[in-house]
Amino acid sequence: MKNSIKVLVPTGCIGSGVRLDLFEQALLEKPDVIAMDGGSTDSGPYYLGTGKTKGSAAVLKAELLVYMRARAELGVPLIIGSSGTCGSDAGVDLLRGLCLEVAAELGQKVKIAAIYGEQDAATVTQALADGRVLPLNPVRPIDDALIERCSHIVAAMGVEPFIHALQQGADIIVAGRATDTAVLACLPIMRGAPAGPAWHAGKTMECGAQCTTTPADAMVMAEIDEGGFTITAIGDQARLTPQSVMAHMLYENSNPLLLVEPGGALNVEAATYTALSERSVRVEGSVWEPAERYTVKLEGAAPAGYQSVLLSVVRGPEYIARFDEWLGQLDDVMRKRIEKNLGIGPADYDLQFRAIGKNSALGALEPRVGTPVEIGVLAIATSPDESRTRDILALLNPYMLHFPLPEDEELPTHAFPLSPASMDRGLIYEFALNHVMVVPDPLTPFRFDFTVTGA
Repeated sequence: MKNSIKVLVPTGCIGSGVRLDLFEQALLEKPDVIAMDGGSTDSGPYYLGTGKTKGSAAVLKAELLVYMRARAELGVPLIIGSSGTCGSDAGVDLLRGLCLEVAAELGQKVKIAAIYGEQDAATVTQALADGRVLPLNPVRPIDDALIERCSHIVAAMGVEPFIHALQQGADIIVAGRATDTAVLACLPIMRGAPAGPAWHAGKTMECGAQCTTTPADAMVMAEIDEGGFTITAIGDQARLTPQSVMAHMLYENSNPLLLVEPGGALNVEAATYTALSERSVRVEGSVWEPAERYTVKLEGAAPAGYQSVLLSVVRGPEYIARFDEWLGQLDDVMRKRIEKNLGIGPADYDLQFRAIGKNSALGALEPRVGTPVEIGVLAIATSPDESRTRDILALLNPYMLHFPLPEDEELPTHAFPLSPASMDRGLIYEFALNHVMVVPDPLTPFRFDFTVTGA
């Protein structure tokens, strides 16, 4: 390798916006690669279930215009992983198509590598039969029927598919589902950087400037060398500390000293973090521990039924004071009504109530105690049949508006903020797989397509 390799991460996720002033300042550092994540499971299973992207194509294209122009000026690769939010084949095609549009508008001749990672059910069921599909915690039973029920299954790639595309001369890589870290670690590892520092730098920068103390005013770049890496927060107001860098090992990771990735694990137990300035931290001592078997994580989403929601607002002081009692009685009455009036048993539907404004996010774990002025009551009904789901909410509607406390002689009137009060969400999805698949070769689960613009 050369003395050091610079990895620039302009954003935690493409489509979420880029600070042009910070980006221009970062380009002065002459990075060797511009790399970023393109997706997440944070927004739930809908995107993987449908294969659709969360981001706006117009916004994605506007950002690609910035990155592709900079990539050409520097002569460095542009790498994007987990394209289209969930890393589906359709998400890869979307970003690939946008790259082709931008290349045509800029008059660029580039080699674009599309890496696809969707897995067909037959491949996964065969792996299951071979004993090569293993559960992650929390363990969920898996069988052929569960695999077949998934509308989309993706495998999360490590660095090897990216390295293969780079070795084929790719200027731009748009990849399917990938570990956030692999997207950033691949080029340094390909060029001979020690795997420990490369993976650790990637983990630290996976969410862009979130590893700094000034995420709204910073962009991050890591310089990886034989002894470790130096991470720098770019921007006049940018700051980061050893603690903010170290803390990112806790992000989406149960063990802050060990990060499991395809092909091995990053061990930072002996890592040291030293402040070089207000904007720069030196990290040394990170170690990569290869695994005996190479695995890729499988993510699958399956239809979970048709869902409708109904929102009302409770504001009466006596109802606020006795809200839990009121909601418990409403829930009990409604379940009896659903069975009596609609003939639907409890196993054939799911009904939940969310108290918006009263511990709706953390429930019993909520540390803040206080009396809200009003509480939004969100009813969420789900069943395998769309008309049945609507029937449940139609039955629930007058109760959400007028359900009283036991001693009230007159019916109260709560508030519907919308008319109609209910909304159909259509077919919804659930995450169905939380497993890894043992593969004979890191490239086996993935497919590559190369396009040269203007050829």
